[in-house]
Amino acid sequence: MTQTAFLNPSDAVVSTHAGTIAGDRFQVLDSWRGICALLVALFHFPTASAISQSSFIGSAYLFVDFFFVLSGFVIASSYANRLGRPGEVARFALVRFGRIYPLHLVMLAALAAFELLRLVLPQLHGTGAAPFTGGFDVESLAANLLLLQGVGFEDRLTWNAPSWSISAEFFAYLLFAGVVFIAGARAWIWFVAAAVTAPLFLLGFSMRHMDVSYDFGFIRCLYGFSLGALLAWFQHDSIAGARQVLLANGPRMSWTLAEIVMVAVIGLFVSLAGDNDAGIAAPLVFVLALFLFAHEGGWISALLRTPFMLTLGALSYSIYMVHIFVQVRLINVAGLVERKLGLGLIGDIVLRGDPATGFGAGWTGTVAIVVMLAATIAVSWATWRLVEMPAMAWFRRLSKRI
Repeated sequence: MTQTAFLNPSDAVVSTHAGTIAGDRFQVLDSWRGICALLVALFHFPTASAISQSSFIGSAYLFVDFFFVLSGFVIASSYANRLGRPGEVARFALVRFGRIYPLHLVMLAALAAFELLRLVLPQLHGTGAAPFTGGFDVESLAANLLLLQGVGFEDRLTWNAPSWSISAEFFAYLLFAGVVFIAGARAWIWFVAAAVTAPLFLLGFSMRHMDVSYDFGFIRCLYGFSLGALLAWFQHDSIAGARQVLLANGPRMSWTLAEIVMVAVIGLFVSLAGDNDAGIAAPLVFVLALFLFAHEGGWISALLRTPFMLTLGALSYSIYMVHIFVQVRLINVAGLVERKLGLGLIGDIVLRGDPATGFGAGWTGTVAIVVMLAATIAVSWATWRLVEMPAMAWFRRLSKRI
């Protein structure tokens, strides 16, 4: 299975200020985060169904670059003019840490608890690696606790594998703050340099195109993040002004057609570029998409502003962080039911050319996908309410004391 299909909605996904320009929320960008988080959950769920085997879902790892772009756009929009003093930089770093780390820590604790349970109950070992070995060893746990798992300190994906991009983004935040603090109004020059050199580095050194994570994940993050920051830097006022006019007058047919074309372009690009060097253009495609949908001018944008879609946006970081844990537990439960009732639910399958253990084709795979998505959303709602929201509030209060 492609190993880096882990999106990071962590900041391109901050529901408290994500997608803000001049104090206005970009609700459509919130909804896009939820859609992308569910797509990556679909990518990682092993079934032999036509959905799982489709070229679009099979290349959905490229959506991580959408989130890196969106993250740079959001951060630059919100903080480009607020990092001129050391205290502001410290508050920024604390709030960013408080946004990503608490849920990351909770998921590490959940995974460690399950490994401990496997250690105590041998019947849970299964046919996989022994407890606290492989990608779940104690040394890797220490790297994850220090947010080092996505910046070249690990030689594979470990523990809650999607968190590699959380690690990469956190250091991108710190780099952004440092560059803006030192360079001020000329910081954009450094982001241009990063946006130009990062893809050249990836083309020159990556053997897996854009499919990098624990090794070159920070470079990949910096590429998309810089493009998003540059979009905010140079289009801040024009987007904000045009958006206000469009929202006041309602959806327009020209914007609707543009949105339809953009969705088609994204679908075609992701389907065709996931397994070759064309994927290097993903951040450029997503910059165009972000620019278009930030205006919120068409009927697709109006649909994305409905309550259900906005709820998915609010839950997107939790969806991203919990979906692997939920999926593996569903496979565990299905295996137990299979042994008790003799049902053929779980077996060896081939997922996009690679051997895997998962659900079969036909109705079994489709039902499993529906159950997985529902369970992921339910667990995400709980972690959003019980972990994300209280933690963000606590860290915001703490930051005001600096």
